[in-house]
Amino acid sequence: MRLETLAVHAGAEPDPTTGAVAPPIHLSTTFVHGPACEETHGYSYIREKNPTQTRLEEAMAKLEGGESTLAFASGLGAVCAVLQSLERGSHVIFPDDAYTGYRNLYNEFLPQWGLEHSVVDFTETEHIRSALKKNTRLVLAETPSNPSLKITDLLAVADITHSAGAELLVDNTFATPMLQRPLALGADLILHSLTKYCGGHSDVQGGCLVLKSDAKWRERLFRTRMLMGAVASPFNSWLILRGLRSLDCRMERHSSNAAKLASALENLPKVERVCYPGLVSNEGHELARRQMKSFGGMLSFQMRGGFEEAIRVASRVKLFTNATSLGGTESLIEHRASSEGEGTKVPQNLLRVSVGLEHADDLIEDLQQAIG
Repeated sequence: MRLETLAVHAGAEPDPTTGAVAPPIHLSTTFVHGPACEETHGYSYIREKNPTQTRLEEAMAKLEGGESTLAFASGLGAVCAVLQSLERGSHVIFPDDAYTGYRNLYNEFLPQWGLEHSVVDFTETEHIRSALKKNTRLVLAETPSNPSLKITDLLAVADITHSAGAELLVDNTFATPMLQRPLALGADLILHSLTKYCGGHSDVQGGCLVLKSDAKWRERLFRTRMLMGAVASPFNSWLILRGLRSLDCRMERHSSNAAKLASALENLPKVERVCYPGLVSNEGHELARRQMKSFGGMLSFQMRGGFEEAIRVASRVKLFTNATSLGGTESLIEHRASSEGEGTKVPQNLLRVSVGLEHADDLIEDLQQAIG
């Protein structure tokens, strides 16, 4: 079955009790069990698992081609479960351009958890090889990266990671399973902030881990999720499952709009640089073309004139909304350095854009008038 069809039908079996085509939401926190606490219907307590979450997990596993999936309350909850499942003394390698939550984790919490870390430029795979240690257990890649849209060679990084006996975790949030297949490129785990494109409507929070092999990860991740409590709610699971049905169509439009907007921005004299892997001028273009179906709906651009000019543009937009997050139907713009706050490495003249589903010409015209 083709991916586009799977997105519509995965986890969508009609309700066996009523015949309802739309899946039910099971809000119960507890389930009937036997006198010795044996499961009689496959479920016991909501923090362990629930039927609506199970549907979402089955759908994400099929879309990413994994053996199974574990859903979480958020993407950060999911990545924390991986880190908390590592033995004390383990070493983790992070990319230098990535979601700011990772930076906060490795600076504030990894030392408390007894974990070591290194931060390197993932566009230079030899930097990853040089950072490997005897105790390296995990390499975390994010491609395209946030917010500079750098591209990581997943096949090469997987080879380097596995040669050291470590596991590769790929954050596939920007690309989604519709545009990039990390497990086929050597990843062991896939991370999603389901809050973004999979949910798709800026109204739900969630995360998940897709596992290539249950044997290596499932038992310890399931236990960590249950005891630490970062479980997905039934209603959020239902909303994300609903969002998956239109994911392929939305990603086509997001990608098409972003490509047009990036091309238009590249021709504006006041724009210093456009970061979008779909541009032939982008240093990651050829690699992205090989490992992605399309280039996604995220881009960033840097203004000549520094911080003041970037803020001026953000203050003049009319159609774009100044807001954090991404992947919704509406277009968002954000001065990323201000959003990340103290310790950010993001250039002060950079604006990150989540390109929505509006008409591309309207989006182009809005940024053109804002830039002037």
